[in-house]
Amino acid sequence: MASAQDNTIENIPTLNFDAVIVGGGGSGMRASLQLVQGGMKVAVLTKVFPTRSHTVAAQGGIGASLGNMSPDNWHFHFYDTVKGSDWLGDQDAIEYMCREAPKVVYELEHMGMPFDRNADGTIYQRPFGGHSANYGAKAVPRACAAADRTGHALLHTLYQKNLEKGTQFYVEWIALDLIKDHNGDINGVIALDQETGNISVFQAPTTILATGGAGRIFRASTNAYINTGDGLGMAVRAGIPLQDMEFWQFHPTGVAGAGVLLTEGCRGEGAILRNKHGEAFMERYAPTLKDLAPRDFVSRSMDQEIKEGRGCGPNGDYIVMDMTHLGHGEIMKRLPSVFEISHNFGNVDITKEPVPVVPTIHYMMGGIPTNIHGQVTVPDLEAGVDEDGLYAKGKVVNGLYAIGECACVSVHGANRLGTNSLLDLVVFGRAAGQHILDEFAKSDHSYRPLNPRVLDFTQARLDKLQNSTEGYNAQEVGDEIRNIMQNHAGVFRTQELMNEGVKKILEIGEKVQKIHLADKSMVFNTARIEALEVANLYEVAKATMISASLRHECRGAHSVLDYEKPEDDDYAPLGRNDHEWMKHTLWYSEGNRVIYKPVRKVPLTVDYCKPQVRTF
Repeated sequence: MASAQDNTIENIPTLNFDAVIVGGGGSGMRASLQLVQGGMKVAVLTKVFPTRSHTVAAQGGIGASLGNMSPDNWHFHFYDTVKGSDWLGDQDAIEYMCREAPKVVYELEHMGMPFDRNADGTIYQRPFGGHSANYGAKAVPRACAAADRTGHALLHTLYQKNLEKGTQFYVEWIALDLIKDHNGDINGVIALDQETGNISVFQAPTTILATGGAGRIFRASTNAYINTGDGLGMAVRAGIPLQDMEFWQFHPTGVAGAGVLLTEGCRGEGAILRNKHGEAFMERYAPTLKDLAPRDFVSRSMDQEIKEGRGCGPNGDYIVMDMTHLGHGEIMKRLPSVFEISHNFGNVDITKEPVPVVPTIHYMMGGIPTNIHGQVTVPDLEAGVDEDGLYAKGKVVNGLYAIGECACVSVHGANRLGTNSLLDLVVFGRAAGQHILDEFAKSDHSYRPLNPRVLDFTQARLDKLQNSTEGYNAQEVGDEIRNIMQNHAGVFRTQELMNEGVKKILEIGEKVQKIHLADKSMVFNTARIEALEVANLYEVAKATMISASLRHECRGAHSVLDYEKPEDDDYAPLGRNDHEWMKHTLWYSEGNRVIYKPVRKVPLTVDYCKPQVRTF
């Protein structure tokens, strides 16, 4: 355990730990479990009670090639994930994740996670979008499921194990800024206790960002209201770039008019998407995988049906998902939450009639750039670019890790496969924890002295809100951001729309700087929290809009009508231009500067998976 420093700075408490984790979801608690089991003193800061973290909303399953239902192996999983990423995923990281998948699932099973079971006692697995056997030949059951509440089961399992091992939780605290020294190393965070309104310094040689996604930059989202990109905002303010932020996944089946998620597990169990004619239209778009094609593909197909006048309802603005043929018993056994959600938010009994659905923002493929150990890595700008104009050399930000949805390893590339999100959390939460333990064993366990002015920047941000006398309402500014993103960065994009979006999002910056806090109270002031969150949302929205406008191709979730090409185009099949755009975007907040780095094409042990035309 590290030796403690002075416990106050300018009358602000300083709390000393071996590691501070920001975020109490799946990745944060998997990392904390690894650390406390290794004897480290760990603090987990979480904006909500840990079991209310957004991991709890994951429904369908966690991907692993166990082969319990039909033959499977990690090589097939690797191929599917590379193809799903539209060849923007880093193949070393993808191989690591797919190879580790069975191990981490069995670890969860041994912790007591209540997976559904087959008759022989093995873990039940269901088919899921984009997952196949024999390199795309047919769909394969790979999603290890606990009914349709897999994230719920995972989160409660990890929370109970953390309590058992003595992890220290700081519940309803919001981290504001990273503590960065003159060398650029990270030495902890400054955080605000929502209950009292007071701030504290959490000093630690290692800080892990596990803050989840930022889907609340869009108006219609499956994400919880807490998903405001806090970790990304903290990273950006510390001068760290964000990677591949143009890629946002639209989940095909959000409840029409509500946006609440209906798991891909529905289609894994046999649900069928139908247009107004009752046609199972996915057979036309994806003859092999049909309704179980990857999410970006299905979402675009649904949008196309609506655009061409085959949408359902009085306004023809949604598709229906039909599960009536599954039967009441099977639905209540495998999809009980979907039954409840459809009843509560769609006013539909799915055992008797189809439920209206539309593509809805769901997942952020980009994030804070890391390596497979979870270490945050940034381009070495002094080393310059290679012959392709890319920043090939990187360097680690000492003391800082990022895991889960807020990180970009990148295993998801331009589009994530279903079930790989929970897998990402557990594999890289575990990997980061183990790497930190290994480094901790070699260190002298001492703290670096903090700069006496460490609080100045954060205090100035809080004082600006507290002392404001006029300005803009945080909720209204946030809604403006969401409307811009919804209208200019949708399922189908055009260059003109994106350019307009960049102009509008930059114009709103003045309002973000002039937010007025009318309620000056300290105790559980949610208006203050919302104002702080809007600053984070704005950085993520800028990164997304600017990065998208500069990528002149179609790849994965980034589909631009201007650059669409036929499947047999020699140079850019289906609009994907590997000659010019097989590279990662890096956006810096300062000056809204964008640079690029190469995709890592060399796997750890297997041959390079060469790009192909992406059909299903």
